[in-house]
Amino acid sequence: MGWLRLGIRLTGFVAFLAATTMLAAGLRLTELVTGKTIDRTPWAGFCFRWACRCLGLDIHQHGSPSDSTVLFVSNHISWSDIPILGSLAQVRFLSKAEVGQWPLIGWLARQAGTLFIKRGGGQARRVRNQIMENLGAGESVLVFPEGTTGAGLTVLPFHGLLLKAGPQSNTPIQPVTISYRRAGRPDHLAPFIGDDEFHTHLLRTLRQPSARVDVIFHPPLISTVETVTADLSRELREVILDGLTRIHRGELDRVEELALRTAGGPELPHLPSLHGGQQSPDRSTG
Repeated sequence: MGWLRLGIRLTGFVAFLAATTMLAAGLRLTELVTGKTIDRTPWAGFCFRWACRCLGLDIHQHGSPSDSTVLFVSNHISWSDIPILGSLAQVRFLSKAEVGQWPLIGWLARQAGTLFIKRGGGQARRVRNQIMENLGAGESVLVFPEGTTGAGLTVLPFHGLLLKAGPQSNTPIQPVTISYRRAGRPDHLAPFIGDDEFHTHLLRTLRQPSARVDVIFHPPLISTVETVTADLSRELREVILDGLTRIHRGELDRVEELALRTAGGPELPHLPSLHGGQQSPDRSTG
């Protein structure tokens, strides 16, 4: 069954890769003919959504990305975090330079205006200034302050320098939690860590049954330039870690089950909001 699943998904993934290549060529040709630059962000979001479908991901969104410009801050587990989060929010990513070299994901990341940074290259301050420029122009940016991918069991310590781009540009910071599970347990296949190679990890992902992905968009936080970087990093990490703990405990599964019962039975009362006052925006995009 695993090989059959791999064959079907891999065929779809190759077809999707061919389609995105044609799309890229078409956009470039249009720019050459018209002499105008095309905003590729909406196209990248469309491709991100189809990439998630080809990967067979069962995505459940809890909360909503801010309608206004924010600095998104998320934990980091796998390369698939990028298409997942890119499918849910129109955002520019900050990612390690190696991502730009990955097949398809690298192209999608570049089309979405990803800012790439070399580890150990002493570029943090320059990149922080670039993030502030993007935020000032009304473009939301997402950073992974752990600086690397983790196993998804906890949240690694945050590097705080880039987080200051939020308060220094008067931009709210919205924490985001992402988690992968299979059969209600943290998924040991999803983390892209250690000596994993992209192509082997991709094939392993395509061969397995669909993983459940939960993404929590926490309420945005306001900080000022007077906020100590270490305090800001600690607060954001605690919010994201709390979300990860709630997911692992199955708390959000129970909320979804109750929401479905509420929707199916008009005599049942509506659920209270996760954020106070309105009905929960939780939904599945799988």
